[in-house]
Amino acid sequence: MHPGMHPVDADLVRRLVAGQFPQWAGPAVERVPSGGTVNAMFRLGTDLVVRLPLVAGGADDVSLERTWLPRLAPHLPASVPEVLGAGRPAEGYPWPWSVYRWLAGENPDVGALTRPVLLAEDLAGFVAAMRQLTLPAAPAAPQAHRGGPVASLDADTRAAIEQLRRIPQEGVDCDAAAAVWEETLRAPAWDGPPVWLHADLMPGNLLVADGRLTSVIDFGCLGVGDPACDLFPAWNLLPAEGREAFRAALDVDDATWVRGRGRTLSQALVALPYYRRTNPAMAHNARHVIRTVLTEVGAAPA
Repeated sequence: MHPGMHPVDADLVRRLVAGQFPQWAGPAVERVPSGGTVNAMFRLGTDLVVRLPLVAGGADDVSLERTWLPRLAPHLPASVPEVLGAGRPAEGYPWPWSVYRWLAGENPDVGALTRPVLLAEDLAGFVAAMRQLTLPAAPAAPQAHRGGPVASLDADTRAAIEQLRRIPQEGVDCDAAAAVWEETLRAPAWDGPPVWLHADLMPGNLLVADGRLTSVIDFGCLGVGDPACDLFPAWNLLPAEGREAFRAALDVDDATWVRGRGRTLSQALVALPYYRRTNPAMAHNARHVIRTVLTEVGAAPA
């Protein structure tokens, strides 16, 4: 998917675990199928999972999670990853890695949600809890990935739209997408204090059971910023009735809604040309977001 990816396989994971955590050297190691773009995951027995960055940019996410997840977890209504082992570079593998407790559940399937309104309310509860976090005596909070001003996404978004114009088989109405983006740039900026954000609420980072949210994973984009950044599930996962319930539960004003919609669209526009041949899950979700956003604003499909 990316230049500079380090090869990882079950044999490497077995050697790393045996060398640094001999108490866990016995259980079977099996790769977990995932549409993730930055990390690989390997099931370690029944209770553990090993997560390793695939690229250098993912190494900082490891220390971010180790620092913040223990502080955040007690305040959140859904389970989050629990770091049980802090792995070091070894065996030719160049970056830190972690062992986590395994969290049960399945990723929600867009278009096949069994309880979309209840799931929307669960997601709103998680987002609201993140926004309300105050962590006294903690280190300075980082800025969330994508959590800065909308204008900081402008160059990449416009470049992605132009890329998609050259891929007509994707069927993206690029003029309509550009119009939504222009509306996003015109929306009033967030003028309140920055709030805590997960900043990557993709379906692949959510776990559900019986249609309800049980866990949120992958906090590598964690930080503070514009609350619109955590509205992504409204367009990348929820159907119309769930979207309405999500907005109502969070009491989202018009400007924040427009910024959230535009941020979600921007992510999809950038992801689609980048992942269309290398990551089917990411490309599929990007197409879903683009269709959903353009339908919401009343643009006819291309």
